[in-house]
Amino acid sequence: MRIPRDLSGAELIARLACLGYAVTRQTGSHVRLTSPAPGEHHVTIPNHDPLRIGTLSSVLNSVANAHGLTRDEFLARLFE
Repeated sequence: MRIPRDLSGAELIARLACLGYAVTRQTGSHVRLTSPAPGEHHVTIPNHDPLRIGTLSSVLNSVANAHGLTRDEFLARLFE
């Protein structure tokens, strides 16, 4: 599955909230999310519109690895 090219930081934060991630702090435009599910995973997302592809790819890979999924499996679950 292709990574969406027009995803904003706020949209990604909202989609990750559905998977149990919650905002723990914010410094400027960077928001830190924490998920208690797979042993407390932290990820920092810049609240930019749109997110750069490399940044988005890195965040998605990190979250997918924390949940024990491939990136394609995680994308299918996140954008269904």
